[in-house]
Amino acid sequence: MKNSYILALIFAIVFNLATQAQQVVLPREISSVMARVKADTLSTTLQQYLMLKLNPETGRIDTVSYLYNRYVAELDYLNDPTVPERYIATDASYYKLFVPIAYFYSPIARVSQTNWKPEQPDTVPVWNDTFLPFDKLKFTKLERTGPVVDRALMAVYLNQPERVVTTERQIRDRRAFRRDLELGTKPRKSLLDLVRIEEKPEEDVLETELVIHKPNWWVTGGSSSLQLTQSYISSNWYKGGQSSNSMLGNLQVYANYNDKKKAQWENLFEARLGFQTLPSDEQRNYLINTDLVRLYSKLGIQAASNWYYTVSGEFNTQFAKNYKQDGDEYILVSSFMSPANLIFSVGMDYKLNKKKFNLSVFISPLAYNLRYVSNGNIDVTNYGIDEEKKTLHDIGSKLQTTLSWKITSSVSYDTRFYYFTSYKKVEAEWENTFNFVLNRYLSTKLFIHARYDDGVARVEDKSYFQLKELLSFGLNYKW
Repeated sequence: MKNSYILALIFAIVFNLATQAQQVVLPREISSVMARVKADTLSTTLQQYLMLKLNPETGRIDTVSYLYNRYVAELDYLNDPTVPERYIATDASYYKLFVPIAYFYSPIARVSQTNWKPEQPDTVPVWNDTFLPFDKLKFTKLERTGPVVDRALMAVYLNQPERVVTTERQIRDRRAFRRDLELGTKPRKSLLDLVRIEEKPEEDVLETELVIHKPNWWVTGGSSSLQLTQSYISSNWYKGGQSSNSMLGNLQVYANYNDKKKAQWENLFEARLGFQTLPSDEQRNYLINTDLVRLYSKLGIQAASNWYYTVSGEFNTQFAKNYKQDGDEYILVSSFMSPANLIFSVGMDYKLNKKKFNLSVFISPLAYNLRYVSNGNIDVTNYGIDEEKKTLHDIGSKLQTTLSWKITSSVSYDTRFYYFTSYKKVEAEWENTFNFVLNRYLSTKLFIHARYDDGVARVEDKSYFQLKELLSFGLNYKW
């Protein structure tokens, strides 16, 4: 019993001393440290966005956001040796800022575009964000980083353009470098090469020479046709009429040069000759209804994607003499080199080559046309030349359009439109050829040639507009 009282007394003394120790006032140094710790503690709300970090320069604790610590603080180890090196993940969205400074297309396009649109009232509410919320940032990263990168590049282009060393086109033309391939590695051998038995070469085998063929930038070819028309009418046909026969030969040969970079040179030789016979014509066995010799050349240097600085030259005349009936007489109206036209022009040529058609539009603000008549028995006024003269010099503008269109596998259409004006007179031609192919060697052609020339003597009761049409059937061959 006495021992129990002694233990109770000892427990009461110890409890009293512990209670008095809690009520003792702390020293000033200890209280200041606790106050500092309490001041450097963030609230629960701020702890979601901010963190405490020791500043090595001031020796004090600063408040730093998690975003700064994630993206910017990764580079602190570059300036502070006390900070351990950290892994920085590569991000391809900012590659334009870390390659050699180049002219990129996107900054210029972003500054040049107009984003204004008329405001339209939204009458239908959008509920997808409410019922189907999802993180859009993963899918819009390029849209958010693109403007930032473009603004940084535009600042360099405007303020320090001398730092630009290349262009986006030159970067894209370079060969791709693969890190997973080691330089100098031998190509893998196929299974056949591993099991193939090497044969010893014979002693009398001659050494071979390596022949390197340069690329041929020339494309040559041509087409030819021989078209015939024939009609027979007996002398006792109840409605009258007369028989006739006609033949038309056509030849086209071209040689075109294209280096696939800048230069294009087109050359075309064309010849057409057609005859017509009438049994009732007792003075002449045949008449010429089509006669043309034309040599055309055009040299172009690429200025843009489809535009070319172009210089062209054309020479045209005919093969034989041609007559025109005037009552019972035949008057000579044309012959070889009578007339002969020589045309030079300088301008821009627009070319569009597709699978089905080829288009060329040549616009020449400066063109020179020389017309010459060598035969003194021909009336030169029919070709706009003054009497007692043989030449005509015209300076003006020219427009020439050619189109080759393959409508179907058996139907094609070729057209040529020529327009020349000296600002005092106009000369225009429009040639249209419809080719209906029956097989590789047989075809039917419809040729329509319209012409306008107000610089020649006008036929009485006729206009300056002229027209010729021919429908024929015959042989056709291309190579």
